Amino acid sequence: MLRINMFSSADKVKGQGVGSAYIELINMLNKHFSTEFDISINKFKQSDISHYHTVDPQFFISTFFKKKRGTTIGYVHFLPETLEGSLTLFSPFKKVFDWYLIRFYGRMDQLVVVNPTFIPKLVDAGLKEKRITYIPNFVSNKKFYEATMDEKNNWRKNYHISEEKLVILGTGQIQQRKGIDDFVQLAIDNPDVQFIWAGGFSFGKMTDGYDRYKKIYDNPPENLLFTGIVDREEIMKLYNLADVFLLPSYNELFPMSILEAFNCGTPVMLRDLDLYHAIIDEQYISTTNIYDMNETIKKIKDNPEILEEYKEKSKKSALYYSEENVAKIWYDYYKRSAKEEN
Repeated sequence: MLRINMFSSADKVKGQGVGSAYIELINMLNKHFSTEFDISINKFKQSDISHYHTVDPQFFISTFFKKKRGTTIGYVHFLPETLEGSLTLFSPFKKVFDWYLIRFYGRMDQLVVVNPTFIPKLVDAGLKEKRITYIPNFVSNKKFYEATMDEKNNWRKNYHISEEKLVILGTGQIQQRKGIDDFVQLAIDNPDVQFIWAGGFSFGKMTDGYDRYKKIYDNPPENLLFTGIVDREEIMKLYNLADVFLLPSYNELFPMSILEAFNCGTPVMLRDLDLYHAIIDEQYISTTNIYDMNETIKKIKDNPEILEEYKEKSKKSALYYSEENVAKIWYDYYKRSAKEEN
């Protein structure tokens, strides 16, 4: 039995994608490979593989005890540039953290990225390409699935939303990088549409632009509902009651929210970033700016049938990024990584 120790504090902060990805992976491994993998969490004991999900200082120190760690694998959920517009860090501290982050990744025998476009960026930072592997995120179809029409309508009633109302959902932390300003403006420009943003301030006052966004959060337009941080079961209901999932982010890796929306059969609208082309090209409604988003919303209001094509694309993408497909990738990767180092 392969001994795999997970080093992570990702589940300590609610409402952020790294934690969701970590939980999905742990649940998948325990479900599919309980007789082949011995999974432990944050145990400084002998293991064949040590998989690092977060970059805590104590985890960094543990990498110097190489004989106990076995093969070290780093999960690259973010790079220095992806923190721009997310957290407010004092400039000297940010420079130190950026240096530390790359140093942490450099301590790993292997790295896993959730988006292939980040491989050349890691190489530019001095890391060897042969040590980097792309493995996509996934979400469980047991926890995120398309509900019946009756269930969708009942969930709308819980939020006092009529069956006929066009509902546009956004999810994630409330921060500049997520494009929250455009989301709010779209609500102002389309008062006959119900907008919902599920998420809050996971990192409190460290959030970039916290004071400004807190004022908007406390006094939103009448047709914009901020739910705050909600659990995953409630998020699943929100995807289902929505007509469109809109993520206007300026910078992403591989958002779990997109996969969650796919699983629920919800059409996805995105700001068209280069990184999406490598993983979900042509599977979403593409927009370049707020003007495009506004025009697309108007078209949907006039002709809601255009969403049917994207419902089918979401379902198709959900099959490709299914738990079963990604489980096999992880199984082969762990087996191969342990063998290569031993």
